[in-house]
Amino acid sequence: MSYVSCALRAAALCRLPTPWRSHRPFSSATGPTAKKSVPYQKTLKEEGSGSGEPSQPPPSSAEVVVVGGGSLGCQTTYHLVKQGVTNVVLLERDRLTSGTTWHTAGLLWQLRPSDVEVELLAHTRDVVSRELPAETGLHTGWVENGGLFIASNKQRLDEYKRLMSLGKVYGVESYVLTPSQTKDLYPLMNIDDLYGTLYVPKDGTMDPAGTCSTLARAATARGATIIENCPVTGIQVRADDFGVKRVYAVETAHGTIRTPCVVNCAGVWARALGRLAGVHVPLVGMHHAYVVTERIEGIQNMPNVRDHDASVYLRLQGDALSVGGYESNPIFWEEVSEKFAFGLFDLDWDVFMQHIEGAVNRVPVLEKTGIKSTVCGPESFTADHKPLMGEVPEVRGFFLGCGFNSAGMMLGGGCGRELAHWIIHGRPEKDMYGYDIRQRFHHSLTDNNRWIRERSHESYAKNYSVVFPHDEPLAGRNVRKDPLHEELLRQGCVFQERHGWERPGWFSPGGAAPVLDYDYYGAYGQERHKDYTYNRLLGDEYTFDFPPHHDIIKNECLTCRNSLALFDMSYFGKFYLVGPEATKAANWLFTADVSKAPGSTVYTCMLNKRGGVESDLTVSRISPGDPSSPLAPAFEGDGYYLAIGGAVAQHNWSHITAVLQDMKLQCKLLDCSEELGMMSIQGPLSRVVLQEVLDTDLSNEAFPFSTHKLARAAGCTVRAMRLSFVGEMGWELHVPKADCVKVYQAVMQAGARHGITNAGYRAIDSLSIEKGYRHWHADLRPDDTPLESGLAFTCKLKSNIPFLGREAVEAQKAKGIFRRLVCFTTEEKVPMFGLEAVWRDGKVVGHIRRADFGFAIDKTIAYGYICDPAGGPVSLDFVKSGSYELERMGVTYPARAHTKSPFDPDNKRVKGLY
Repeated sequence: MSYVSCALRAAALCRLPTPWRSHRPFSSATGPTAKKSVPYQKTLKEEGSGSGEPSQPPPSSAEVVVVGGGSLGCQTTYHLVKQGVTNVVLLERDRLTSGTTWHTAGLLWQLRPSDVEVELLAHTRDVVSRELPAETGLHTGWVENGGLFIASNKQRLDEYKRLMSLGKVYGVESYVLTPSQTKDLYPLMNIDDLYGTLYVPKDGTMDPAGTCSTLARAATARGATIIENCPVTGIQVRADDFGVKRVYAVETAHGTIRTPCVVNCAGVWARALGRLAGVHVPLVGMHHAYVVTERIEGIQNMPNVRDHDASVYLRLQGDALSVGGYESNPIFWEEVSEKFAFGLFDLDWDVFMQHIEGAVNRVPVLEKTGIKSTVCGPESFTADHKPLMGEVPEVRGFFLGCGFNSAGMMLGGGCGRELAHWIIHGRPEKDMYGYDIRQRFHHSLTDNNRWIRERSHESYAKNYSVVFPHDEPLAGRNVRKDPLHEELLRQGCVFQERHGWERPGWFSPGGAAPVLDYDYYGAYGQERHKDYTYNRLLGDEYTFDFPPHHDIIKNECLTCRNSLALFDMSYFGKFYLVGPEATKAANWLFTADVSKAPGSTVYTCMLNKRGGVESDLTVSRISPGDPSSPLAPAFEGDGYYLAIGGAVAQHNWSHITAVLQDMKLQCKLLDCSEELGMMSIQGPLSRVVLQEVLDTDLSNEAFPFSTHKLARAAGCTVRAMRLSFVGEMGWELHVPKADCVKVYQAVMQAGARHGITNAGYRAIDSLSIEKGYRHWHADLRPDDTPLESGLAFTCKLKSNIPFLGREAVEAQKAKGIFRRLVCFTTEEKVPMFGLEAVWRDGKVVGHIRRADFGFAIDKTIAYGYICDPAGGPVSLDFVKSGSYELERMGVTYPARAHTKSPFDPDNKRVKGLY
């Protein structure tokens, strides 16, 4: 037996001055020892596992083949058969759970800073605590002992209060406790440095073997086939008549299974499995560890503890504790072994020691408690600490359910259900954008090993950090830079990162703030950057109050409202839809009628079959142009120019491509995002300034709103569009990248005497919400419809032209709208960021999706969907008749509901009517 105190002494020795140290560096070989063993009474490991024949012969065909018998594989198989797909085969190379699931800590925390994740976690909890026991009569190993979140400072407790407010929307019971109340609940806890805690009584733990074996029992009873000891050796992919790659079959060591669908649930081994199909799976393997203590008197029935500031968790393990966390210097598993099954690594005490110190500080009795065993196994981690799910863009029929960042047990039930629905119906029920492999990473990043490694490390190291609204990554930066990057950097631009792009966030008067190469926070012998201006500016905004740069963003916004501002929007996706059947494709894809004369520009949505909004974008009808120019390519047939927010460009590309492939249309989608820059000049004086730069008449008569034309600016050809994302008169200039700096300088020179300013996306966020413009994936998502979100005007329902999702929209219109997006303002100037609960007449009716401060109206503005607690339709009269409050961090603020934008409700300014 080894002791925690022994580990601490060994660590202390390592911190002594160099002459007092041993010449041999401290490592797991010289530190305290303990046997390697998981703390569960039952595992699915058996002698001879992985070395014999398959548990049954593989069938010749299947509707779906799931590869990997861990939490996600078992959950996905179970939910597939439960949703009616009985010809499902699950293949496991060894025994169920043998990869990473068998050693997981199995914690389930119900509250996360995401409404969708709260829903996913709720379903997992329901599956393991109620559904499976009722269906099988077996106990899954669910233990409901509660969860306790530790706050050592105000910011941390503010974060927990945000979770508490969101939890009220979903009926998750939680309480903020004082230090003394925490001591009453958990007598062994040190409360000397506590600021407060959040207690969630119905959190708990799961047993990996019990859960997965019960899932397997339930799935096979419904018709699924589960085959152990059957490794996959190949995946056959064939191109159809249109050149689209599709899954054809799965090869195993014991036979080939013909199938149109493969689900990669192989965890750490998912990358190797993807390579068999020519698919990039952007994840890395790391060592992830916890230790199990000897018996602790008085620990029985205590809640599980998450002390984020100490980067440690304490999981109740009967009459002992499991202690683990997330360190800043995790060990990468460089060579992932195919033969690794029910295996554990030696624990590196140098790496793990920070968790021991945090645990002893929180529960001092641990210092004199023995360490019974160590558990250090492989886990898969991703660049944004979110799972990889959905159909990959490279091969149709190849789905991912992997990269769960040590959360595969707690997210497994919810994600397994969504993945099953995805496979059957082509899309999930919930908004899974944050998990969807097609949408999160530009294709240039998914096989960029340096980017994946850097971002995965930072996401791991910051997993327990406070989630602040305006944080940005330091890893994997400067991958995609637009033509104005250096020009704006010199002028103090503080950049944000989206899809690899560096886009302007706001402009600091303090001068340049470049993003430097990633220093791994000083881990692995890297020297930390000193006097790192960009990092300091980020740190200044680590607050849930108004940030210190609030007035700078205010100036950008009000300059735009009162004179003019230039926004560099070059990171936008810029696609051309061209070909003989481009109009047929456009009519089907877009909700609005875009088949107008060349020169027109239309704001429109794209929907899914259920009527959910997959995108909002602008579509411009164009004429054929010069083959050498990115402004207007040569084509036969019809052509459309699509401009889409850069953060969602990959999602739009994937959605359009899938629709074109399914419809087998004679047209092409061309990506010119890297070839074109885009700058938007907005404000009352935009016409005066641009008239000096452009060689075309900008009057309302000659250049009306929602039109475009080619023009000359500073001797360069540009495409000018009269549009606005901020609610002002203005134009976008779409410019070949080689000409961007020249055109930018010409605009800034002409605008100098009129008070022009650079402005960034922080200003766009404020200006757009003030005008009531939607942001896709904030107040507009794939589970929201145009009718619910106030975008019915984008739908060509008065025409007889069919479009994707039309039937669902018409059905909803006939049935009634049972949830509606509402604009709220508060008189009290309090910062809000989303996730705040919405109260109507004393009842919770929804939560805020998006919030910001509107500087022109001088109020906090928030948008959220509300429903009628009685189950009735949500009419405009219902919205107007209620009395509202918004709950922010446990405190409610009176709010006013608006049925029109509180700023320029008559839409005069975009038309130039000031």
